[in-house]
Amino acid sequence: MTQNKNLADLSAAGVSVWLDDLSRDRITSGNLQELIDSKSVVGVTTNPSIFQAALSKGDAYDAQVRELAERGADVDATIRTVTTDDVRNACDIFAPIFESSAGVDGRVSIEVDPRLAHETDKTVAQAVELWKIVDRPNVLIKIPATEAGIPAIAKVIGEGISVNVTLIFSVERYEAVIGAYLEGLEAARAAGHDLSKIHSVASFFVSRVDTEIDARLDKIGTPDAEALKGKAALANARLAYVAYQQAFEVGPRFHELAGSGGRPQRPLWASTGVKNPAYSDTLYVTDLVSPNTVNTMPEKTLDAVADHGVVTGDTISGKGPESQEVFDKLSAIGIDVTDVFLTLENEGVSKFEASWTELLDATGEQLRQAGQKS
Repeated sequence: MTQNKNLADLSAAGVSVWLDDLSRDRITSGNLQELIDSKSVVGVTTNPSIFQAALSKGDAYDAQVRELAERGADVDATIRTVTTDDVRNACDIFAPIFESSAGVDGRVSIEVDPRLAHETDKTVAQAVELWKIVDRPNVLIKIPATEAGIPAIAKVIGEGISVNVTLIFSVERYEAVIGAYLEGLEAARAAGHDLSKIHSVASFFVSRVDTEIDARLDKIGTPDAEALKGKAALANARLAYVAYQQAFEVGPRFHELAGSGGRPQRPLWASTGVKNPAYSDTLYVTDLVSPNTVNTMPEKTLDAVADHGVVTGDTISGKGPESQEVFDKLSAIGIDVTDVFLTLENEGVSKFEASWTELLDATGEQLRQAGQKS
């Protein structure tokens, strides 16, 4: 099967194309393999909202839920079994890519319970548990970059477990994530782990930054405010890439770890579906192209890039100064950037908690109905 040219061009420019979605139907129908074969997809990310959507549609999970009900499984055990089965099966589909890329790609992410986002020790415990249950070297355990998540990331990496750090909005928090990753690698080395087997990505959320800042710019309502709409998200991500380069391309701390087999923690552009119809639907893909990055896309965005995305090469490198200028102007007209990022982090955690609660409630009802039928 021939790869789509636009997505192949994106891959050739150094961007790993990952799909931001997973369901049992995708796995069993062959759709996931088809995306690998035709649209350059080399990884998958999941989150509580994705699993909530997958389990609420159709009947793909009904038989397994009935079986678990007959065994007396509770709601949490049922969700853990169903989701880790999907992730394990997806890992197996991606195994050839994992092998051919020396572990860089072929990755599938699964997130710790979002209700643990502010509890360090419980996050660590569940990350270790998920790693053991999935039992595949190409799984990534997702941990949110909350204040409690930062030390959890260091501890989990120190255990030799590969991590996808999620819900990163600010460059300042991203720098703390980088520090946690390096601290984790140092601990892993001291514990005798093979650093070359430990991988990590840092998921920097993109579109939500424009959504929040644009709304605040609308309230200001001046021509200067209007001129800044749609610029913050790209500028923020490009400044994150500058931080990545500083830490992993020139930083002495990582250089020393690289000598022991340490791998750089790649930036991953998440939330790349465009929310504002006035913007190009490929904006957060074609304008965020640079080597050693990942872009995880919902299928709608993947299809848009495949259809009309124009990849013109590196659209990040060298744009640090102009990106900083965007934030200088935002601050100058009264945008409280610190408050923006705090709001986005809190909303992100809350949205995932709400999706998880919906998933718990719906699965509980399925278990009750299955128990009544048996």
